[in-house]
Amino acid sequence: MEIEKKIDQVVEWLQDQVRKSGTKGLMVGISGGIDSAVVANLIKRAFPDNSLGVLLPINSNPKDVEDGIAVCEKAGLKYMQMDLSEEKSDILDLVNKNLKESGLYDEERARNTDANLRARLRMSTLYAVANNLNYLVVGTDNAAEVYTGYYTKYGDGGVDLLPIATLKKYEVFQWAEVMGVPKSVIDRQPTAGLWEGQTDEIEMGTTYAYIDAFLDGKVIPEMDREIIERLHRVSQHKRVMPPYPEV
Repeated sequence: MEIEKKIDQVVEWLQDQVRKSGTKGLMVGISGGIDSAVVANLIKRAFPDNSLGVLLPINSNPKDVEDGIAVCEKAGLKYMQMDLSEEKSDILDLVNKNLKESGLYDEERARNTDANLRARLRMSTLYAVANNLNYLVVGTDNAAEVYTGYYTKYGDGGVDLLPIATLKKYEVFQWAEVMGVPKSVIDRQPTAGLWEGQTDEIEMGTTYAYIDAFLDGKVIPEMDREIIERLHRVSQHKRVMPPYPEV
């Protein structure tokens, strides 16, 4: 099957990246969503004895954890769980307290500040584990997310490898089916779990189907095309190294 062949190629690529880096294995943050489920299966295939899934709930829906554990158990992937809710609250409370005392606090940006802190705290925790194990941190961004910049800079975008960055969302679903990802994960609505009721498509203002079609060169509604192009334009800084002056 063509998909199985591509999966094997990515597994070999992951193995090669670890060899070149002089590390021992791979790990991924498990969200309970389909992207991390596919990556979990990839790293398990690449390094059956040196791969790890890490669940990092932060005031999360219990269903996220339930689905994440189901993914790991179905894949036979070792996993650990660390709840970072208290740590996130401590940092956010400290930041907000100082901003308010300085008269700088902006209530309108509070939700995004909270959401991005969650992503960056998870990244820091993943790297703390990875450093101890001498593993590489594997990211879960797909082609639609890479193009639109739908990830947190130095958060879920802060990784060593992006094995599914060339896959459109519909291809991620195809791979998930082939790899035997639990149906509860395949059927759930895509969400980054950044706040209650948050979904990817509501936040982006368009759908994965339209983004995939756009990336495939198909015609989509003008409004959606403009949204996708704007998201790509304003997120360009996420896809390059920080700029520096040539002096």
